Amino acid sequence: MREREIERQFALAVKKRGGICPKFVAPGYDGMPDRLALLPDGKLAFVELKAPGQKPRQLQIARHRLLRMLGFKVYVLDDIDKIGEIIDEIQTT
Repeated sequence: MREREIERQFALAVKKRGGICPKFVAPGYDGMPDRLALLPDGKLAFVELKAPGQKPRQLQIARHRLLRMLGFKVYVLDDIDKIGEIIDEIQTT
């Protein structure tokens, strides 16, 4: 499965839960996660999408670490079967 399909399925699943999942673009600030998951009740997380088995690059790992230090949730999603689990976690924490 390609990254694009996982990304599409994730965005659809967020929408089904009443949220939106905009593409996150940060000009001049490479390595930021691909999507924002914005769910009801002010629940927010950054999500890095990868093809199955792919890992984030070093710059992406550094950006994820920075976001987590700032108190944000950051997920790396490379398995379509983990979509529901990630959304559940975002909604419950």
